[in-house]
Amino acid sequence: MNHIPSIRSVMTPFPYFVEGDDSLLRARTMMVERQIRHLPVKEHGVLVGVLTDRDLKRVLDPDLGMPAKEELFVNDAFVSEAYAVDGSEPLDRVLDHMATHHIGSALVTKGGQLMGIFTATDACRLFRDRLRSLFPHGPGDEVG
Repeated sequence: MNHIPSIRSVMTPFPYFVEGDDSLLRARTMMVERQIRHLPVKEHGVLVGVLTDRDLKRVLDPDLGMPAKEELFVNDAFVSEAYAVDGSEPLDRVLDHMATHHIGSALVTKGGQLMGIFTATDACRLFRDRLRSLFPHGPGDEVG
């Protein structure tokens, strides 16, 4: 590869998402079943933010005195100032922004519409694959 790829080329396309008026229990169930930690949030088809596993843990903490978990909705917990980028954005700029601002995900859009998601876990997998392509393992080189 002789150029920096766009975020579109490494994102997870068509991510799962929730609506703002979905229950937090539904969102939590989806995260557990799909083994994901970030859910884009839409309202009437418009991307409005992201719900993370950290947001869920914070809001569902019984010590905070929040309403019963059955009475909470995605709108009660999601981050509306989510980091969103156009799919053509160069990967290095997205990675720099995520690292500088300690952000765990980037919502990837085209014309304001959700087209994918890129997470810190995706970045780790990408880096792992690159390292393995640069330094192939020989027999017996495996660790532990």
